[in-house]
Amino acid sequence: MTLAGAVATGPDLCRLLAVPVFAWVAYRDLETRRVSSSVWIPLSLLGTVLLVWDGWLAWTAGGTGWTYDFLVPTALSLGLVVPIAYLFWWVGGFGGADAKALLVLAVFFPTFPEYALGSWTLPLETPPLGTFSFTILTNAVLVGITLPLFLAVRNAVAGRIAPVMFVGWPISWERIPDTHGSLLETPAGLTRSGLDLDALRMYLRWRGLSLAALREHSERYRDPATLPAEPNPPTDGAVTADEPTRGDGGTLASDGDSAAPEAEDGSATDTEHDDPWGAEAFLDDIEGSAYGTTPETLRDGLEVLAREETVWVSPGTPFLVPVFAGLVIALVYGDLLLGTLL
Repeated sequence: MTLAGAVATGPDLCRLLAVPVFAWVAYRDLETRRVSSSVWIPLSLLGTVLLVWDGWLAWTAGGTGWTYDFLVPTALSLGLVVPIAYLFWWVGGFGGADAKALLVLAVFFPTFPEYALGSWTLPLETPPLGTFSFTILTNAVLVGITLPLFLAVRNAVAGRIAPVMFVGWPISWERIPDTHGSLLETPAGLTRSGLDLDALRMYLRWRGLSLAALREHSERYRDPATLPAEPNPPTDGAVTADEPTRGDGGTLASDGDSAAPEAEDGSATDTEHDDPWGAEAFLDDIEGSAYGTTPETLRDGLEVLAREETVWVSPGTPFLVPVFAGLVIALVYGDLLLGTLL
């Protein structure tokens, strides 16, 4: 079968449909950190059909086509990549979309495809016995390893030398509401386990506050007595979430007698509170855990954002971007790891 000058089997040509789909989900994951589960259903169904089609072609080809060229790679794909995807999702190494993408790839690309373009045959490098989905995964890991190096070089060139220079960079507080990732700072200093910015957006929407308002009246809003009587829906914290909110989350207790005491210049005084910022009340009120955020983590993040002009953040580059790059590399070149070593 041919398509635009490419010669390949029918199943292998159909598998090229995965390329634009994975390009789209990589873009969506990069821009919104959200990928609908519905995108994987048609790919899974198509992958199953192509798997059966491939098996029938291998069976009718005779010789080693059924066992060596189809059965063994397919068994490795389903028996190796699927458990890896589930395991990393279970321990928190992958997000749900990342795991589903790998599950789809295990069904969609169990064997190495082959495309003849004139005198060229792609992929250029194929191992003697390989599982294409595993090649995509190893390529994605190798691509992902280069990202910390890129961040380190970028920070070093700018003169930003810090222990977290491999995982993030500093940005203005004004960019925080539209930024994905997590803070790399606490009041005690730099950290690798700071506040998730989706959780921050959930908190601000729950209270009906902007980050600018929280910074301007930080002492006031640190007092849990200023929590709204009727909080807003926190949404899921996505940058693109469109949920109407009431200003200040509704009627604030601080507008009455329980307002935080103020100094002579009109600003609230620095008093101790049982639940600063209402962090524990927020987490108790919402459904779920706000991405594993604890009251202490939320308070530390708010303290940093309330006073710092520039903060270190980790972009948390989604794994679907390296997966897409690994897919394209696998289709054109093949296995980066084995092709380099062998």
